[in-house]
Amino acid sequence: MDMIEPNWRTSTRSSASGGACVEVADNLAGIVLVRDTKDRDGGTLTFGPEAWRAFVGLAKHQ
Repeated sequence: MDMIEPNWRTSTRSSASGGACVEVADNLAGIVLVRDTKDRDGGTLTFGPEAWRAFVGLAKHQ
């Protein structure tokens, strides 16, 4: 079985956030992973794709 590694990318809003950066991995089937850029070993949040899209949609309106 092939194991796909998360493809982490920095949030597009990170440069405007004053250092409060997150990384997102959305290349895995059925899940989206989110972690703190400054504490990569501190834990990872897991979202379903629809929940992640809803969160991003709401965040865009802030």
